[in-house]
Amino acid sequence: MKKEDGAMNLLEEVRRFRIVVALRGIPAEQMAAAAAALFDGGIRMLEVTFRQSSETAEEDAVRGIRSIRAAMGNKMKIGAGTVMTRSQVRAAAEAGAEYILAPNVDPEVLSECGKLGLPAVPGAFTPSEIAAAWKAGAALVKLFPCGVLGTEYVRAVTSPLDHIPLLGMGGINENNLTRFLSLPHMECVGIGSAIVKPLLIQERKYQELTALAKRYTSQLVPDEAGGEI
Repeated sequence: MKKEDGAMNLLEEVRRFRIVVALRGIPAEQMAAAAAALFDGGIRMLEVTFRQSSETAEEDAVRGIRSIRAAMGNKMKIGAGTVMTRSQVRAAAEAGAEYILAPNVDPEVLSECGKLGLPAVPGAFTPSEIAAAWKAGAALVKLFPCGVLGTEYVRAVTSPLDHIPLLGMGGINENNLTRFLSLPHMECVGIGSAIVKPLLIQERKYQELTALAKRYTSQLVPDEAGGEI
């Protein structure tokens, strides 16, 4: 797949499904069950996060991506998140990740994504960072941390950058979800522990995870929630 095709496909998917759920710090052996529970709650896009503080970050993320892919097939779109090195891009791609998210704009990471034809979603916060990420080849730009300064900041910062599609992440929850999704150029949002609560995972309360996911997807219009890939 050409880089441009991958970017366009990802953009179409995030516009359709509107929510990407980040799986961070979940044991690899629980990834598939968590993904299935989220799927039942209407979630169709996931991010398996590299925990950079862990000595086994790459190994754990690869195992997680592979286990979800084996269990869910092509029912869900699986990305890799907090990707910060070329090696991690390659490892994620080999494991089956379909897109790459990062907390920053790293030319090496973006270059490797380009070589492999993987859509890249680098993180940015200021207008300069957002513009630099887009110029460097982002499929869309992750505005992070999105919720810190609220919707007024997003409106202000994107006003002169209305050609750049955004994924908002950080501080978004069920109470402000629709406010962020209604913003111009906010194609989708990323949500982590607000949905994937550590205690639910620890206690394997997957039905509660499904119910929590539904509290988010029920706020989407019918065409955006729970469709088939």
